[in-house]
Amino acid sequence: MIRRRFRRPDHSVPELNMASLPDLIFTVLFFFMIVTHMRDVELKVRYQVPEGTEVEKQLHKGSVVNIYIGHPTTVDGVADQYEIQLNNQIATTADIASYIEAERRRMSPEDQERMTVSIKADRDVPMAIINKVKQALRQSYALNVSYAATEKPSN
Repeated sequence: MIRRRFRRPDHSVPELNMASLPDLIFTVLFFFMIVTHMRDVELKVRYQVPEGTEVEKQLHKGSVVNIYIGHPTTVDGVADQYEIQLNNQIATTADIASYIEAERRRMSPEDQERMTVSIKADRDVPMAIINKVKQALRQSYALNVSYAATEKPSN
């Protein structure tokens, strides 16, 4: 009987080609840079959004102008004090007309037609302040208004 020795072939793992790895990393980096939306407004008012039952998402976010109403973030005194924030500055209702006009000029013609003013107000803001803001919006012909709310959990 002849005994033969069989040689086992070397089962080594081939080296991984790393040449395309930088391309892949930069592709993923560019994807996240394009998709990520950076916040451009620093909130200077605190607000707790009310809950609602008929909540819908905004479709065209490029044509939405935000107005924030809430307590100032610097706690200096009165707990019943509410302020209006337009972009990055505290404003009054008299400033709303010029703010809306500046936002209209910044938008494209298609977005100007769809422009919606979103009021993000604290749940405890008196209705008198909301009415003053709505009157100022009406005078500047910003008639499409929405109110920010979270969806009420169903029981």
